[in-house]
Amino acid sequence: MTEVHNVPDYRVFGSGNHTVYLLHGAYGCSDYWTVEAEVLANAGYRVIAWDAPGYGISPLPTAGYSIEYLAQRVADLVRATSAADSHNVILGHSMGGLIAPLATTLVPERVQALIISATVESLGHTSKEFQESFLRERLEPLNNGVTLSEAAARVIQSMLSPNSSGPAIDKVKRVTCETPDDTFKAAITAITQFDGRAVLRDLAVPTLCIAGEYDPVGQPSIMETMAENIPNAEYVCITDAGHYAWAEQTAAFNNAVFNFLNRVYQDV
Repeated sequence: MTEVHNVPDYRVFGSGNHTVYLLHGAYGCSDYWTVEAEVLANAGYRVIAWDAPGYGISPLPTAGYSIEYLAQRVADLVRATSAADSHNVILGHSMGGLIAPLATTLVPERVQALIISATVESLGHTSKEFQESFLRERLEPLNNGVTLSEAAARVIQSMLSPNSSGPAIDKVKRVTCETPDDTFKAAITAITQFDGRAVLRDLAVPTLCIAGEYDPVGQPSIMETMAENIPNAEYVCITDAGHYAWAEQTAAFNNAVFNFLNRVYQDV
């Protein structure tokens, strides 16, 4: 059973003493988390899936859109939806994986663990070719008059494992293609301007980094190195999955997540 709040930027699934906050990527919104949120809720977790500003029915700010701004909004959400003594985990995917670490540092008293899925520390330390390809593939069609709904389908397909299919994947494709053009442009600009390397090295909570074997963005080698540079972090690669491992290989993804959370909460 899903509860939809009047506040336009989050939805709550399930109930429990531990809350998992789900942060989506530049493509999509809270709706594509439905399968993952229900898996977590059925396991006894309270789940809050947010719509970042500009996504879902949450309005796009007229100025100041940045990863720093988005992280502050997540921190505000955590403060508003959790008790002072509650135990919380932030799971950030793709763009959400850039936002989540910074948000964690803004509310250290409220966040006990962090999960980073399918992302990079920053585009600034990747190769020039990678950066140019990343931007060209996402923005060039929009600058040439193609709508995001037309362009996204091809990009999303290229980020999946060759064997990925099924209802969860269909939902990802549908939801990502509904991302508003102006929001997406603002998000991609924010991603390219953010360097999260120093934030990751200052993390003080247990962290799990999850990559998909075929992900062209959060590549396994990049995410494994990321985990090596985060204190108290571990790394898992999901085989036969691409950028959306939680939808492509749901059982394997959640096996990694639950193993991690069970260890974290043994100490709570």
